[in-house]
Amino acid sequence: MTTLSEITLLPKKSLQELNQLWRTLFNADPPQAGKDYLVRRLAYRVQELAHGGVSDAAASILDGLKPGKLLPGKQPKPEGATPAPGTRLIREWQGVEHTVTVLDSGFEYGGCKYKSLSAVAKAITGTHWSGPLFFGLRKGGAA
Repeated sequence: MTTLSEITLLPKKSLQELNQLWRTLFNADPPQAGKDYLVRRLAYRVQELAHGGVSDAAASILDGLKPGKLLPGKQPKPEGATPAPGTRLIREWQGVEHTVTVLDSGFEYGGCKYKSLSAVAKAITGTHWSGPLFFGLRKGGAA
């Protein structure tokens, strides 16, 4: 029987047949899971036995994707981090649209340079605001 035909027949098997096949292919008792889960895992196992498992290189990459681990060069910016230079932030405030441009060091708004988004938000509103919150870069802020 070919790998494809064996996999194609899996959904047609009873739960008892799938459990028995699990014992044969994994040499262990099957988990207490639904039929769909067993079919998917058994299909993978059939292919794995026929064609080999994940390569060492792929396994290494997958290990790097585990929660708490980061791949080199792919580290996410923390929430509220400054957007890339050149990004334009647009915020409507009291019926007026305000546009801020992110610079290499600071921000440009209304022809003036500011050191922080909070300073820009204060210039717009006249009161202290968290800049990232005001421009919607942090949860709970304005959209």
